[in-house]
Amino acid sequence: MDYSIKIGGEAGQGIQTVGDTLAKVFSRTGFHVFTNQDYESRVRGGHNFYQIRFSDKPVMASREKVDILVALDKESIERHEKELTAIGQIIYDSTALKQEFGNNPPSPPFTKGGMGGLSDKYSHFLDIPFIKLAVESGGSKIMANTVATGAVLGMLGMELSILLGIIKDTFWKKGEDVIKANVNAAMAGHDFAVKNCMRCSFSPAVADSPLKPKMLISSVEAIGLGAIASGCKFYSAYPMTPSTGIMNYIAGKEKEFGIIVEQAEDEIAAINMALGASFAGVRSMTGTAGGGFALMVEGLSLSGMTETPVVIALGQRPAPATGLPTRTEQGDLLFALHTAHGEFPRVIFAPGTPEQAFYLTNKAFELAEKYQIPAIIIFDQYLSDSEWTFEEFNLEKIKYTDYRLRGDAFKNLKEYKRHTYTDTGVSPMGIPGDAEHLVITDSDEHDEEGHIVEDAETRIKMVDKRLFKKLPLIKKEMEPPTLYGDNKPEVIIAGWGSNYGIMKEAVDELSPPHPPLIKGGKGGIAMLHFSEMYPFPLTDKFDYLNILKNAKITICVENNATGQFARLMKAETGYSFNGFINRYDGRPFTLEELAREIKSRLS
Repeated sequence: MDYSIKIGGEAGQGIQTVGDTLAKVFSRTGFHVFTNQDYESRVRGGHNFYQIRFSDKPVMASREKVDILVALDKESIERHEKELTAIGQIIYDSTALKQEFGNNPPSPPFTKGGMGGLSDKYSHFLDIPFIKLAVESGGSKIMANTVATGAVLGMLGMELSILLGIIKDTFWKKGEDVIKANVNAAMAGHDFAVKNCMRCSFSPAVADSPLKPKMLISSVEAIGLGAIASGCKFYSAYPMTPSTGIMNYIAGKEKEFGIIVEQAEDEIAAINMALGASFAGVRSMTGTAGGGFALMVEGLSLSGMTETPVVIALGQRPAPATGLPTRTEQGDLLFALHTAHGEFPRVIFAPGTPEQAFYLTNKAFELAEKYQIPAIIIFDQYLSDSEWTFEEFNLEKIKYTDYRLRGDAFKNLKEYKRHTYTDTGVSPMGIPGDAEHLVITDSDEHDEEGHIVEDAETRIKMVDKRLFKKLPLIKKEMEPPTLYGDNKPEVIIAGWGSNYGIMKEAVDELSPPHPPLIKGGKGGIAMLHFSEMYPFPLTDKFDYLNILKNAKITICVENNATGQFARLMKAETGYSFNGFINRYDGRPFTLEELAREIKSRLS
């Protein structure tokens, strides 16, 4: 069982409410769920959609075909009718759309190349009076979306108990009358679909045995949760898509976990606030997107010079300038690597799933604190807006080591120098005010005590300390890429960040019983996914370069125009891929599209 549902309409029509609610129902029923959204940069109007895929097997990418289209406007029908599966259905309210699609189809056909012209060609439409049923149920027309939600569950043969529980949890502050009206609206939609969807041929979305409810979480929520689990006590940011969700999530937990969340006046202030909080003794973090990160680069360099740890969440979207602010792209990898003046170490992580986002956020905090460096978590709009299901995150894997000098350990030191030379390049990091010792640093080059200097000898020693002593140690901390698929593949697709799920499902799609991808070939296909980007992983833990060199075809998959990861791979290892798949229209790959692109590179 593997179904896809798409809710389409204008901004402001409640698309996300319907999508979020259905996703919760499916995940709490115990199904595997993957969601993604597509929306324009506007508050009202335009065309947006929310797509949900759910299955009794793990899913982690969207498909091109749709089983149920909830059309809240005509444009949704015009754009997405052609995406229906053979058993697909479109539900709509003819009163709201001011047009009927049924026994009296319009002439000419509503969509070019569509299914108009004969009445039986319109059998995939089900006219449900969303607004009328909502009002008759004791509510208002705003509850039409609750009717639509109930109708979808009715079409799928699902019960309403979980949905009714969600309604009660959602509206408990608004009183019993609102809860009752929404419950009645959901039941009305469910009953109407069960009685009238005569052509619905979906297998009932019911498991053979009860399934355990699953956690439904997005990557921005996972980053926020990872920050909290890692002991983050200060978060400052200026709102900017797609990173704002991190600030919202942490702000919702600040009282519970004793965290200060500050909405700064701009990104320059945000990173400097985070650096100030870190210098004062707490784990701190900031978040932004490409344009905001451009303003943060001087602060990033300040972190490098003063050896002040900070974690930065960098959300990517199509650029340059404002670009497509609600779309997705992997265009800032080299920007994150090379930006900020001067030479100093940093780490860059690019999670491919919310689970990776959770654990890599923890690793970012640990390495930032351990080596007193900036750590960057780079993600994109697609990963930000997608929701996935998981059984749980294992908190026993979370690491927390307080690398700072506090209390008696600091007070009992006879002498303290903030930037003292050590074999590792890491100096003791004392907390100002915890002892009589002075804690001094400076953005100018400085000596061991933190005072400004200009002599050549100290300059060389400090660069060696910050860069050449730390970097080899940091490299050993980085994990190699994940190999999935054939262990001796003839074809390898390689990528990073958010393409993890799409590439993994493409490997499954193109593995046996699929015919061999290379004529006369015996080997299969595999994926190499990189999430720990810089320092670039060594090969001592896993010789991924040998795997690449032994494959006949290696294809790099990226959502950018210039192949930034492929260029980084060549610069760091000397290896060049012999095939490339680049998408840079602001949209993510679908499973079918990526599979076609891979096969086209092999023909």
